[in-house]
Amino acid sequence: MSVATRPILPTPSLAAERLALLHRLTDGLPPADLYWISAWSAALAAQATRVALPAGNAPAEASNTAVPERLTVLYGSQTGNSRRVAEKLAERATAAGLNVRVLRTGAYPVRELAQERHLVLVISSQGDGDPPDDALGFVEFLGGKRAPKLPQLKFAVLGLGDSSYPQFCAVSRRLDARFAELGAQRFADLGEADVDFEAVGASWSDGVLEKAREALATTPASAAANLRPVALHAVHSALHGRENPYAAEVLENQRIVSRDSAREVRHLELSLQDSGLRYEPGDALGVWPRNPPALVNEYLRLLRLDGEQEVAHDGRRLPLSRWLTHERELTRLSRPLLAAHAAASGDAELARVLEPEQREALARLLDTDQPIDLLRRHPVAWDATQLVAALRPLTPRLYSIASSPKAVGEDEVHLTVAVVGYHAHGSEHLGAASSFLATAGDEQRVPVFVEPNERFRLPADGSRDIIMIGPGTGVAPFRAFVQERQAVGAAGRNWLFFGNRHFAQDFLYQTEWQQALKDGALHRLDLAFSRDAAAKTYVQNRLREHGRELYSWLREGAHLYVCGDATHMAKDVHETLVDVAVTHGGLSAEDARGWLAELLQEGRYARDVY
Repeated sequence: MSVATRPILPTPSLAAERLALLHRLTDGLPPADLYWISAWSAALAAQATRVALPAGNAPAEASNTAVPERLTVLYGSQTGNSRRVAEKLAERATAAGLNVRVLRTGAYPVRELAQERHLVLVISSQGDGDPPDDALGFVEFLGGKRAPKLPQLKFAVLGLGDSSYPQFCAVSRRLDARFAELGAQRFADLGEADVDFEAVGASWSDGVLEKAREALATTPASAAANLRPVALHAVHSALHGRENPYAAEVLENQRIVSRDSAREVRHLELSLQDSGLRYEPGDALGVWPRNPPALVNEYLRLLRLDGEQEVAHDGRRLPLSRWLTHERELTRLSRPLLAAHAAASGDAELARVLEPEQREALARLLDTDQPIDLLRRHPVAWDATQLVAALRPLTPRLYSIASSPKAVGEDEVHLTVAVVGYHAHGSEHLGAASSFLATAGDEQRVPVFVEPNERFRLPADGSRDIIMIGPGTGVAPFRAFVQERQAVGAAGRNWLFFGNRHFAQDFLYQTEWQQALKDGALHRLDLAFSRDAAAKTYVQNRLREHGRELYSWLREGAHLYVCGDATHMAKDVHETLVDVAVTHGGLSAEDARGWLAELLQEGRYARDVY
């Protein structure tokens, strides 16, 4: 992870105590917030200058100086990718002399939309085409009756998604169409980026910046210097990040479910010693995986290709086996690959799955099949160059960190990994990252980086109660939360809802939770094991059973956290929370949804879902 240091600036004419206060207020803030503070401060300075300067000291021809128009860059991000693209775009726009502000959608005052003139939106889709949690309010407002007509607005939208899901970039498509419906004019076409978003994001940003420079006529430098937001650029360490991961030593790798469990879950402890990486509870660890050797060999066998053959692609020349092991996605099927394979094979049955009315069939295919299944059932004689070009780039997997640095030390990080493995079409299918981590031994190094998650943080006020809902490996960040709260002596109560299949086989970190209850680090633990009784019991059932207390905790200021599956669990939990508010709060369903939306907006309801 990039390590921020304070920028080298001229010595300010501030009293020491004021300077110390400024450092405390800005310490640890993400770039988006620093941009906002910078713009706000510049505006205050400009206003004060206009009001306070004697007439004789006023800038020459001030009355004829035009205020530069502003470019607003918004992002809606669940995992940080949209934020990263938006911040890079804002940095480049600022460097080009444009007046820029960058905000997350959840912090954007929607009432300003009617006056906004130039807006760029970078937003991701998650699950079945859902917006990020932080963008729910913005999306709802724009799609609702209160949205204003926007004839004055020029806009551009970039969507980030995963083409292995049928509703690829659904949110960005919907918002792009809605802006146009409200009378706004595009100054760049809708962009869509798959999981390998960096190249598409950079290319799309090039076009947007060119159009923005044309549309936003800048003022002379003397005026612009006063009014343009001056970014407080943090000087980032070039040590280790997404594109330059740290090779972490494996300290421990053990199975934490019984041998009888149908699923394998492992606990890993990795060393970050001398990496410069720092993390907080709630952050994720990015892992660059390697594809299983057996799968790579199967590709070579089926296509009768030589792994030592050198293949040139995207300005690089590597052996084919290197491309397939480290650089290409072999375990996730995507719609573009499916379309390319259907065209190359001439298979009418495969082509039919891509038709709009076959949405459910496509979803099933993308969920269960891997690219190797296409090669087996619908053979295509790809040569080495065609194969590398057709497959998507391999991307890192993000795992919720399961440790607090205050409990285990800053040089160590823990993960909870469910190993993906299932039988389909007569063969075993493995997940790239989970199988790589499951087999990582003492002598193996794992390429990692830290992905901050500013929207999944413990309350700054340690006296606040917290409620954690984490079935399966979704419990990982809550292990970190409880460790952290215990280490700092937080006074607030901690309530955990955990669920899995079987008590005797799948109770992750059982002894730790029991010890935490005994020590008072965990105040309540409610369990749901779905296969231990005739009637399946899930965490949603436990939420309903304890709905009165749950609602009371939330009304008294508790923070609520959900981690795990976005497609089913998170939606079911949300609907259960609506029911709880209706039953125990006397709210209508509409008011209950509005109340939960407010909690999301306030940061008291946070979700880390995938």
